[in-house]
Amino acid sequence: MKRSDINPMPQFFDRYINLVEDIDIFEAFEKYSPARIYDNISKLTALKNKVYAPGKWTVKDILQHLIDNERIMAYRALRFSRNDDTVLAGYEEELFAGNTLAAKRTVADLMEEFELVRKSTILLFRNMDNEMMLRSGVAYKSRISALALGFVVIGHAIHHMNVIRNRYYSLLD
Repeated sequence: MKRSDINPMPQFFDRYINLVEDIDIFEAFEKYSPARIYDNISKLTALKNKVYAPGKWTVKDILQHLIDNERIMAYRALRFSRNDDTVLAGYEEELFAGNTLAAKRTVADLMEEFELVRKSTILLFRNMDNEMMLRSGVAYKSRISALALGFVVIGHAIHHMNVIRNRYYSLLD
């Protein structure tokens, strides 16, 4: 199924979904795998503890955030695809970010976990048919389908890579 199969487009989450082309979800998972979009490990490692402004996350914090977020979105997709209509709460990303061990981890370790979480997400979606992917529920005050959540996962990673490229890479000069 493609991005254009998402109907209606969920508010708030559209900012991530629209970063992905209108391609099949599995093609998007492949094209935007963590290893492909975060392909310059040496740059990420060099930036590991730098921030572009006070109070901003480090690259390691961002990677941990991506891992946490992907797990949450996959969980939501699982619930909705299985026809669970329980309204799911949002989560406080700053709370999560403030309670990790990201600072003690290596970029390579975080990337390994990110890749494994992504493989798990792909397997989850491979075991959904179209009807299951189109099932929806309410998460963070927005009705959203399992399919849309898959595209959120992909677009969210793209969004943060754009932030790293635009705000952090200049710190290496």
